[in-house]
Amino acid sequence: MKKIKLSLLALLFSIIGYAQNFDVVPLGIYGGEQEDNLSAYLLGAPEGHSFLCLDAGTVNAGIRKALQLKSLDGSAESVLKDQIKGYFISHGHLDHLSGLIINSPADSKKNIFAIDPVIRILQDHYFISDTWVNFADQGQKPVLGKYHYNELKEETEILVSETPFSITGYELSHVNPYKSSAALVRKEDHYILYLGDTGADRIEKSDHLAHLWSSIAPLIKKKQLNTIMIEVSFPNSQPEHLLFGHLTPKLLTEELTQLKEKLGYTSLEGLTIVVTHRKPTKDNPEIIRKELLENNMLKVQYVFPEQGKKISLP
Repeated sequence: MKKIKLSLLALLFSIIGYAQNFDVVPLGIYGGEQEDNLSAYLLGAPEGHSFLCLDAGTVNAGIRKALQLKSLDGSAESVLKDQIKGYFISHGHLDHLSGLIINSPADSKKNIFAIDPVIRILQDHYFISDTWVNFADQGQKPVLGKYHYNELKEETEILVSETPFSITGYELSHVNPYKSSAALVRKEDHYILYLGDTGADRIEKSDHLAHLWSSIAPLIKKKQLNTIMIEVSFPNSQPEHLLFGHLTPKLLTEELTQLKEKLGYTSLEGLTIVVTHRKPTKDNPEIIRKELLENNMLKVQYVFPEQGKKISLP
């Protein structure tokens, strides 16, 4: 009887350990060219209907695709206005925010979360009369007040209202000194990490990723962070001087090896890597997929998102 009870406890802890804590609905997965399928990921809790949108390259087309696949409920209008509660914008490039801009007239009042350089880009270059209208509550007048900017700082966690999430920002380098950023999102005691565009530290002559790996290592050790969403834009054949602040499969492995060493692990088995921002030129996405899977010496679990198809994550 004692052995049976111990076995049941072990099973229970195993189930808890593999519980699904996050749902991700990709509204767009690519890093260019296909304007109806650019970087944007709805982050929600299982069975929930409130989302934080991680980047917003494509919004409306992605919502409609997700509705077709039954990954979302309701109408396209209700998802945009009522279910998306806020946006994290990693950096100021159009393939990460054009959907936010274009859909702003039809959107409802909500928050934008970004580091200071990204907020300034939105204020100075997008939400201005020469390019659009200022739908935010700061910047060039007249201000329409639909969006409120929330500046992300590394040491400060901000609540994403009407969701179960809190968010902390980290700077990244995307052709140094241009700033991109990552979002560490917490739900109770569980975390997920989303990175905008980033180059490898060695190429960028930066320590931003090394600092980020040091910051999240304790969470991985405690099994509180099990998923990293990170870009791989080009296959290994792309020359390093033509990466323009992006990663290849080889460079991702290089960076994850740095993370492994900070953890003191022999492998990263059990860590899920969601591969974002593959450039859709020719057969690049499939080449990237093949190169990652065939050289997975770190034993991570690779996930390759599809537009509109929900992903359940630990």
